[in-house]
Amino acid sequence: MTISRRQVLHLAAGAGAIGAAGAGAGRALALDFPTRPITIVVPFSAGGATDVMARMVADPMGKALGQTVVVEDLTGAAGAIGVGKVVHAAPDGYTLCVGTLTTNVLIGGLYKLDFDLLTDLVPITELGYEPLMICVKNSLPANNLKELIAWLKASPGKATVGIPGVGSTGNLAGIALMNKIGTSVQYVPYRGDNPAVQDMMAGQIDMMIEPSSNFTAQVKAGTIRAIAVTQKGRMANLPEVPTIDEAGLPGFYASIWFGMWAPKGTPKDVLDKLHGAVVKALADPNVKDKLNALGQQVASPELQSPEAFHAFQKSEAERWYPVIKAANIKLQ
Repeated sequence: MTISRRQVLHLAAGAGAIGAAGAGAGRALALDFPTRPITIVVPFSAGGATDVMARMVADPMGKALGQTVVVEDLTGAAGAIGVGKVVHAAPDGYTLCVGTLTTNVLIGGLYKLDFDLLTDLVPITELGYEPLMICVKNSLPANNLKELIAWLKASPGKATVGIPGVGSTGNLAGIALMNKIGTSVQYVPYRGDNPAVQDMMAGQIDMMIEPSSNFTAQVKAGTIRAIAVTQKGRMANLPEVPTIDEAGLPGFYASIWFGMWAPKGTPKDVLDKLHGAVVKALADPNVKDKLNALGQQVASPELQSPEAFHAFQKSEAERWYPVIKAANIKLQ
């Protein structure tokens, strides 16, 4: 489950500037761009990790561009509906997508889409990343990972795991975890992470394995319990939560990344303006501090390059599509 973030950077070497088509017209457009508000489509529900990331960069990005940047949450089909809206939007820089490994890679192996995630969207930058966290409802009789595994194995197929759509990162991480420990569970799809977290707080589902920022406030408030974080080091904002290695399942690392895209055909000069504004937003210490408080990390400078990010996205597709096929996931 480890996601290599740097080994693909060399793939971008020598790559031509993405979105060069229409550059001549783009120069004229970019002189005045933007002249009206920009919309960032988030293909998940409000309050989830992707929505939070988008809203964190929207305001400083808008200030850099001199226009309002609005976030629109559009859920459904594990993100395919929201992403599809951006794919089919006018390529003028006014409709963008902030998505994840799930929405901009994994759904390509799950759905028969009428677009290609790797060619019909132009990457602007990677925004950030964060580890997944294993959390459970407070009434579940397990206080640590070893006890949780024992509980799961004692009642195979009975535990309920909330996921923000079939084939999501959390869904695949859950499948990998259950395969590793030798048991099974029931996956309960939701229209985003936030409603699933609400149901876990209410005791309606047993557990979740999702980006850590979805759980930060609830773990601190004591309304759910964190079992482990799926990375090597402890998190600065939740230092009491053990790493997966410390919890007893060494090497089971899993994370999710976030990025920004525009429709194919968006003029290069417009893309350059957008890229400059979002990179400036990511460099804002206030943005970094707020993201860190949630457990999210700003992307490395290397992967903020559109070319390097595109190469990384392609490598992720090559990594995960075979996993999806082997899992024989059936969409509902």
